[in-house]
Amino acid sequence: MVKNLIGKGNMKVIISDDYQDCVKTLDCYPSLAQNFEVEIYQDTLTSLDALAERFVSADAMLLVRERTPVSAELLARLPKLKFISQTGRAANHVDLKACTARGIAVSAEGSATVAAAELTWALVMASMRKVHLEAARLKAGLWQGHLGTGLRGRVLGIAGYGKIGSVVAGYGRAFGMRVVALGDHATSIEAAASDGVETESDRHVFFSQADVVCCHLRLLPATRGSITQADLAAMKPTALFVNSSRSEVVQDGALESALAQGRPGFAAVDVYEREPIFGADHPLLRFDNVLATPHIGYVEKDTYEHYFGIAIEQLLAWQAGQPINVLNPEALKR
Repeated sequence: MVKNLIGKGNMKVIISDDYQDCVKTLDCYPSLAQNFEVEIYQDTLTSLDALAERFVSADAMLLVRERTPVSAELLARLPKLKFISQTGRAANHVDLKACTARGIAVSAEGSATVAAAELTWALVMASMRKVHLEAARLKAGLWQGHLGTGLRGRVLGIAGYGKIGSVVAGYGRAFGMRVVALGDHATSIEAAASDGVETESDRHVFFSQADVVCCHLRLLPATRGSITQADLAAMKPTALFVNSSRSEVVQDGALESALAQGRPGFAAVDVYEREPIFGADHPLLRFDNVLATPHIGYVEKDTYEHYFGIAIEQLLAWQAGQPINVLNPEALKR
């Protein structure tokens, strides 16, 4: 589905993967539409040919997080493209080196910690108290069927004690939990210590003592597949594993295998190795002991206003010849 929204400018900006058709409803949107010709697409394309056809007329792209991959092969087929404005922090979905070689500046700035942390805690609360299961039973004409578990006095493990992990740790402490951070990096240890949070460097001890483990690792070469099946198998049969960071930080297939073997006893996930998912086509969606949401950690209005507000400012600054937040300033010299 396509929306063609013509603005006053003669430069075209193309936005793809606006799943909910919500970009044009944002308070920050009019300033984009007034200065650019804008095309918005709600669907996702995966083939190189289809992506090239969609973006071939673009002077600039506004990317919604990592939903649209921008490879060197795609860039070679977009002769008009001059600028990419990224919502939120940049990741490896854009070939920055290829952009620089072609003189395409890429701007990115901003991260949303509160929205992702809030969604994480919603998953913790719903999973531990079996809220979603009980709500489904009631709609089906049934009454109480599951015995939930409270949080006070239990252990919350944080894997990846960064901006989001530290906020979730604060929620845990507010609920009376003992919070322990996985001390596998010096920065995690230092950050946790400065907040008065315990750290545990022994992975077996960390996973085996936790009643809830929340994963907030950034996807880096060092963290890809870093949470293994052995880590998950060390968890209690009553424990919950929550991943709202990136699917790839968990070893491929490890969570499915661990859940099938009953350790941990429950999981809540918001991220997947391929997105979007249609037709419930993912193995985790076949488990009764999994609460799965469609990557909505950052998908809420305040965060979108923040992300898109900055991305639109970047486009306007570039249009005015004074680009901001440029990740590859060398491209401007070309």
